Amino acid sequence: MNIFDILGPVMVGPSSSHTAGAVRIGLAARNILGEEIEEAEIMLHGSFADTGVGHGTDKAILSGLMGMNTDDERISQSREIADKAKIKYSFKPVTLNFVHPNTALIRLRGKSGKISEIQASSVGGGRICVDFVNGVEMHFSGEYPTLIVESTDRPGFAAKVATFLAFNNVNIATINLCRVKRGGNAIMVMEIDKSVEKRIIDGIKGFDDIREVTYVDIYKRDRE
Repeated sequence: MNIFDILGPVMVGPSSSHTAGAVRIGLAARNILGEEIEEAEIMLHGSFADTGVGHGTDKAILSGLMGMNTDDERISQSREIADKAKIKYSFKPVTLNFVHPNTALIRLRGKSGKISEIQASSVGGGRICVDFVNGVEMHFSGEYPTLIVESTDRPGFAAKVATFLAFNNVNIATINLCRVKRGGNAIMVMEIDKSVEKRIIDGIKGFDDIREVTYVDIYKRDRE
């Protein structure tokens, strides 16, 4: 534990959960989409829905979606900035089952037409947990650089990816594997000790049976 675990993040806004955590949820959603946003549908659950406007949760999530960080002085103007950038966005309350009170469900459409959906929670002190990506249960914090590798389920595939990362001196902190069905769609979620170079990500993309590789690194600036 370090002093920032106790004091919380450097941020603009009244609440680490409702503001800083909300910015990071937006940043995670932006990373997962992987391109500039054309349209955002932002659904707020629980405390986010009940008190979020007063705490600036709406503006914070929108700021993260546009790439701003927790200490960006433009957070309070995020709606105006999004309007000028011609980003379509909407907010509405939603009731979700068995989730943290500070949870957002975000559906995005990118400039290319790509669609993504994430469900994430702000769990206190500016920390977040990404719970679902495109309907698949994940559970990662975003505090580490994270690789999400989607592939066809094949024997030895996870070992192949892990070996490739080890060969390139990339250490895996945590790994989670899931699949929809045997021989169907398989997903590896790996939290990594340090930022991953583009050439390594491109190397994984070149493997047979790869469907998609997503890289999430919302704390990169904090480590630099």
